[in-house]
Parts: sequence; structure tokens; C-alpha cells
Amino acid sequence: MTAMLELAGLQSWYGESHILHGVDLTVHEGEVVTLLGRNGAGRTTTMRSVMGLVDTRRGSIRVRGAETIGLAPHQVARLGVGYCPEERGIFSALSTEENLLLPPRVGTHGDAPGMGLDEIYAMFPNLAERRNSQGTRLSGGEQQMLAVARILRTGARLLLLDEISEGLAPVIVQALAAMIRALRERGYTIVMVEQNFRFAAPLADRFYVMEHGRIVQQFAQAELAANMAMLHEFLGV
Repeated sequence: MTAMLELAGLQSWYGESHILHGVDLTVHEGEVVTLLGRNGAGRTTTMRSVMGLVDTRRGSIRVRGAETIGLAPHQVARLGVGYCPEERGIFSALSTEENLLLPPRVGTHGDAPGMGLDEIYAMFPNLAERRNSQGTRLSGGEQQMLAVARILRTGARLLLLDEISEGLAPVIVQALAAMIRALRERGYTIVMVEQNFRFAAPLADRFYVMEHGRIVQQFAQAELAANMAMLHEFLGV
């Protein structure tokens, strides 16, 4: 299998705070991988480190084999990496459609171009209905859909999704789960940080468990049942 993302000995700092202490993980092309762990375990910092959004990084971060540890965030994005942060980052003064049209195309390596508006609206009917509404007038679920849809417009094929189900109604969470399944069928590679274990468990091909800035366990979907006791210990699920 082709490795889309490889982290080796990754260490990261915010100022003098040493957050990641040698993270090693691999995500293969077309996989859905979930990072599990308590708050403060280092999961979001792992995502931000991939994008170059921390103060200091050491070790190795490879995207499709290309070393990115010294690249700026916009250079990482141009390798076809899309990051959906927990805070979503919707431009409130712009309409839904203007938000979708704003990002540049970043897909590379012969990737298909980003999704067109018709494809986006077919995947997210709520956004089609609210295409002329300002970002501030969207519900939390609609804003989350918009944040993900905006990345899909760019042509990114490696998606880093941070807590996309947090605080959303069950019907919206179900719609986001359907979206992830559809994207996997289209060959997207997805790394998720999730507190909602019931949401993440059936979606992921593999799981990494983080504790104190390190990977402490990894296992495949087929091994989930055998690892539930360990997850109870680490996560309280």
C-alpha cells in the first residue's frame, strides 16, 4: 500500500511547552484513520504539526514521500493536504457559496481537480438550500458541512478532520458519517481526531491511541472488539 502520510519521531512545541514526544504513525492512501485519546493527549497538535501550525517541529513528516518538516503551512497545503480545524474558520461576512469559491485549488500529483459546486451541493443538500446565507446565519451543523466542503473544493486528497462531530445533533452526525463513507469510496485519505467514539468506531480502518504526546497503541478495525478493555482504560469509553 502507498503511504500518504508518515510521521517518524515527531516532536512539537508551543513556545517552551513540549507537546509531542516522538510520534510515529503511517496512513496509507485511501484509509480512514482515527486518533483516539483524552483531551490534552496531543491529537490536535499532531494535526497542526502536519500543517506546520506549531512553533517548533523536529523529526520527519512525509506527505506522499516528500519531506515537509521545513515547509510553511501554505506549502504543505499545496501538496494536497486539507485541514478542518475544530473552530471551523468560516468567513462570517461571506455567503455559503462565496466561502466555497474562496479557496485556491491545491491538488497535485495528477489528482482530479477539486469538487465542483454541483458535486458539493449534491453531497450537502443543506448547503445548496443556504447558498446565499451568510456564514453567521448557518447552524453549527451547516457550518461544519461548509468547513469540510470548502476543503473538497480545493482538490486536497489528504483530509485532516478535527472533532467534526462535536456538539452537533444526531441527524447531522449521521450525515457527516455518510459523507466520510462516500469520500472513502472516492479514494480520499482521512485522518480524524474524535471524542465521539461511537461516531468514529465504525468509520475507521485503523486506530491510533495517544497519551502524553506519544502513540501508545494501534490496531485495525477487525481488532476493535479485542481492544475495548484497553480503550476503557485509556478513554473511559
